[in-house]
Amino acid sequence: MCGRFFLQRDPAGLARYFETRNPTPNHPASWNVAPTQDSLVVRRHPETGQRHLDPLRWGLVPRWAKDAKDAAKLMNARADTLAEKPSFRDAFAKRRCLVPMDGFYEWRKDEAGGKQAYAVALASGAPMAVAGLWEGWKAPDGTWLRSFTVITTDANEKQALVHHRMPVILPPEVWDAWLGEEEHPPEDLLELLVPSPAEELAIWPVDNRVGRVGENDARLLARDPLAMPPRELDDPPPDLTGDA
Repeated sequence: MCGRFFLQRDPAGLARYFETRNPTPNHPASWNVAPTQDSLVVRRHPETGQRHLDPLRWGLVPRWAKDAKDAAKLMNARADTLAEKPSFRDAFAKRRCLVPMDGFYEWRKDEAGGKQAYAVALASGAPMAVAGLWEGWKAPDGTWLRSFTVITTDANEKQALVHHRMPVILPPEVWDAWLGEEEHPPEDLLELLVPSPAEELAIWPVDNRVGRVGENDARLLARDPLAMPPRELDDPPPDLTGDA
């Protein structure tokens, strides 16, 4: 699953990186994005067909929902079932998106039942383009809520040392297909939803305070000096401060 992520980069740099065409939103950095909070999403505008970078709320609210109270429960969509599940299948057909992340957090359980938080980023330091779905929901008062969910798949062999699921990270060569800028049948799109290569990831232990929503500062990404992780989960944190 993916229950927390971080995105600290300048939105203008993300707009250039993803080649979006709308005015760049003024969105703050966050080192601890949690469900029901807003984050930036790259989507194909339904009217112009151009890529837009917009803040949407994390936790998908289906169009047919009576209210938005259960949105946090739909923060993730499993790649193997999203084409059939009523909550996701219409968005999969028509409203796919990319969720920019600098990385995400996951918790590893030890034999004694304790948990250690880990940060996961691309070893290259590049932004992640995570596969997502977005939806528009009209509230009874007529206002619109636009929300998104993060698509997850089976973990690669490195990520599996922390958790058995991971977000789908899409390489640039398939962004056009995923966003609907190129026509592809559903079965071809589903084939894109696979784990990223293990060697592309950097994983390192961080302070467990990341589990508290109110904690949000750059120190969350520092290696936890008290952690004693397996060798495979003690990479040096990549440089995430450069322009996207």
